[in-house]
Amino acid sequence: MRTRLFGSISVAFVLAVALVVAGCGGGGEQGGGGEQITVASDIAYPPFEFTKNGQPVGFDIDLMREIGKRAGFTPEFQNVTFDGIIPGLGNNLYDACASAMTITEAREKKVDFSDPYFNADQSLMVQSGSPIKSVDDIGDSTVGVQLGTTGELKAKEFEKQGKITGEVRTFDTITEAFSALENGQIDAIINDFPVSAYFAKTGGGSLEVVQNIPTGEQYGISFPKDSDLVEPVNKALEEIKKDGTYAEIYEKWLGEKPEEIP
Repeated sequence: MRTRLFGSISVAFVLAVALVVAGCGGGGEQGGGGEQITVASDIAYPPFEFTKNGQPVGFDIDLMREIGKRAGFTPEFQNVTFDGIIPGLGNNLYDACASAMTITEAREKKVDFSDPYFNADQSLMVQSGSPIKSVDDIGDSTVGVQLGTTGELKAKEFEKQGKITGEVRTFDTITEAFSALENGQIDAIINDFPVSAYFAKTGGGSLEVVQNIPTGEQYGISFPKDSDLVEPVNKALEEIKKDGTYAEIYEKWLGEKPEEIP
């Protein structure tokens, strides 16, 4: 069992370490030296986090490593199913979470968040050529969602509105939902737009996103309540946004420059 490493470290000390690291030019590609922290992530959510050659890669992975370089810590990523992340943070099993997590009022009651680092919406994905072109066409079709996500919440909202009268089926990972849709086990998926769009682009053309569902969501890095990491992470994140590093990471994984930086 991993416990919090920063529980007894003051914010002043963490900031002091950050300044020293910044003055020395940071650490290597894998982190910034200093204290090692455990970062929970559902590493099955490309392009934000996934596995390549046995190692975690993606937007969130690069962003968290860059933050570590500037804030004086080295992130150690632990693969956790998404719905287990907030309970784990609440029990101090992890020091932070970088996992395309939307900031919501309900989650803010349980964990602390960094400043926003990504703007996102929901989306409707179907098999290419499907007669389903929008949420209004779903009817009694079966819709897949990832357990514990805002996609699941949006699907339940559509159920209450009568737009979904069939089954809403939950999956532990979004990649399992994508596979089920490809195999015809479900008829549609409601999920974060950038993730579904990335899969549609890289998945060979069998699936397509037919509707962007505006929600105005924003992702944040999450922490146990009252974590000393929030302030130094926000400081590093602000620097990354201002000096062009954020735009570089965004373009690397999303294939375009960000229209707006949160």
